Amino acid sequence: MEYFAHSENEQGEKHSLSGHLQATARIAASFVSDANIKVIFKVAGFLHDLGKYQSEFQRYLKEGGQRGSVPHSFWGAGYARLNKMIEIAFAIDGHHKGIPNRAVLKADTEVFKRNEVSNYDSVIQSFLHDNKIIADDVILGSLTYQGLTQELFIRYLFSALTDADWLDTEGHFDFDKAKYRGGKFLNIAELQRRLEVELANKPKNGDINRLRNEARNLALQKTNLPCGFYSLNLPTGLGKTLISMAWALEHAKRNNLRHILIVLPYINIIDQTASELKRIFGEDCILEHHSGYNDNTETLIEDEYMLSPLDKMKRLACENWNYPVIVTTTVQFFESLFSNKPSKCRKIHNIAESVVIFDEVQSLPKEILLPTLNMLKNINLTMRTSFLFCTATQPAFEKRNDFDGIENICPLIESPIEIFEKTQRVNYFLMHELKPIDYDDLLNGVIGEQQSTLVIFNTKKATLEFHELAKKKQGQWDEHYHLSTLLCPMDRKRIIESIRRDLKEKHKILVSSTQLIEAGVDFDFPCVFRAIAPLEAIIQSAGRCNREGSLANRGRVYLFQLEDSGMPDKTYRACAEHVKSLIQEDLEKLYQHNLFQESYAHVVNLFIDPDNNN
Repeated sequence: MEYFAHSENEQGEKHSLSGHLQATARIAASFVSDANIKVIFKVAGFLHDLGKYQSEFQRYLKEGGQRGSVPHSFWGAGYARLNKMIEIAFAIDGHHKGIPNRAVLKADTEVFKRNEVSNYDSVIQSFLHDNKIIADDVILGSLTYQGLTQELFIRYLFSALTDADWLDTEGHFDFDKAKYRGGKFLNIAELQRRLEVELANKPKNGDINRLRNEARNLALQKTNLPCGFYSLNLPTGLGKTLISMAWALEHAKRNNLRHILIVLPYINIIDQTASELKRIFGEDCILEHHSGYNDNTETLIEDEYMLSPLDKMKRLACENWNYPVIVTTTVQFFESLFSNKPSKCRKIHNIAESVVIFDEVQSLPKEILLPTLNMLKNINLTMRTSFLFCTATQPAFEKRNDFDGIENICPLIESPIEIFEKTQRVNYFLMHELKPIDYDDLLNGVIGEQQSTLVIFNTKKATLEFHELAKKKQGQWDEHYHLSTLLCPMDRKRIIESIRRDLKEKHKILVSSTQLIEAGVDFDFPCVFRAIAPLEAIIQSAGRCNREGSLANRGRVYLFQLEDSGMPDKTYRACAEHVKSLIQEDLEKLYQHNLFQESYAHVVNLFIDPDNNN
């Protein structure tokens, strides 16, 4: 008897079941380089559609019927469970509906434990005979994974199996679509060449440029270390993006890694970072994936004909991140890792054997910090992945008493304090000793500076109210700008470009903004006003002031407390109040490089449960 996996395609061809199982096994195994893992992925691929050897399923393919009326996933899962391959059982049981929990897997496969499956021997023999294998080929010993490491491995296996199954099925039904899959690999030598061209064309003179080159050379000395956790702690404006890419490329070469992922917290940062990377490395090398760009949304049929071959390749690559360099958000990254849905989890296996760069890492939510770090630790352990934490404000992620953090984070620059001291570009001031002031007091203080000024608030309401008040002061500024998430992404992008142009052309402007301006937006204002906020927000705000160190004197950063000021949430308020008491006691503390890391550990211990949802 001839067995089929799927019905006829447009060419009238049926999909051979043995051909599908062998192709799925081969593709799944190709996703990993470790020989011990390859065999597990291969067996999962062979077993995933075992249930299609039921005569009822073959009749369903031939005669038709209600979709799902002859379930098949539980067969491969039950066979795996019977033979103590529990990880494979989870992956197969969920390869259509999503990863099950233990109770669901048990319920789905209990009939196998009770010997209540009809035609069991017949189906198994048909499977073995059709694939020309013996039972020992698809029975493995128990794996050594335990606890959360086992759960992460299940996700890894599930991702590879699901993606392999979809890819081979797509190849049967839609060859025109399948031909745009893959085709790109991490060509490290070529990317390094393009980066060298970029660096060669950058200016070498000046203290800032010399420090950038010094920092890059120090980081490159630590590329030959094994996969692990690393940090790059540098002041804003020191070129963390290019330094981290230079390190990641060489580290990937030394460790035979396959992808580089750049994970950022905010879409407005991604626009800037992705544009810069595309300019340097080429549009074809960078996959940008987030809710505002290339997202997995339905497209009008007529739009498909307007896409270039590269656009089609990128749109498909968003489904599984099969691309050399991926720029994405923390939301996309962690939702994929913690999801159980096949469509989201397809990406996970391409996070394996990669370098993951977290930019502005201080923005990871503190209330879920422990499960977040635990996931990263298990990825490093199970999937041979390196993580690089980049920021001007390095959070305390290390393991310590009462905090189960990361055992060892290797700094790429051992003594960043020297660089921070050489790049102190601002002076801090307290408005009215941080006693509450109203909008009029604040506006008078801003007008008194007589120069382009950035004012940053904690809420959209305060930002808009101050903007409307400032607009009434005709003639004080050449242009007023308002920035917040009240604006749609396209308008934010347009306004950010206008602000950059005005600053470059020395126009006198006033910008009222929420916190979205603080991380990754390379503005350079002579003066910044910042509503009292958590320490990382204050330091990041100061990074928008005298960024290039071009002022004859230091830039000026004013901290203020607004009357009846709102805060985004309780955690934010607690952290802001802690900073307020800290700097009222001694403003000079803001110039200490290690203040943030010490404060972060203190705040997590005192005010925040880093596993708030248990």
